Amino acid sequence: MTQKAFKYRFYPTSEQETLLKMTMGCARLVYNRALAARTEAWYEHSRRVGYSETSTMLTSWKKQEDLQFLNEFFSLLNAK
Repeated sequence: MTQKAFKYRFYPTSEQETLLKMTMGCARLVYNRALAARTEAWYEHSRRVGYSETSTMLTSWKKQEDLQFLNEFFSLLNAK
């Protein structure tokens, strides 16, 4: 069986580049916080944290004053 690979180059506009950077930054923040919460729950309480609980955490994080930009970012994504 022959396998092929393709390379694509992406040249985003400045608006797209800004949106991509915001997306990756927010995704990294949310992932790291969720991972920390799951790790803490497992090692300190021997309990698993599932998707629904993590989703609830995200909702509460978006309400925190220092993380208001997450709420604004998700609103921006839904508008596009």
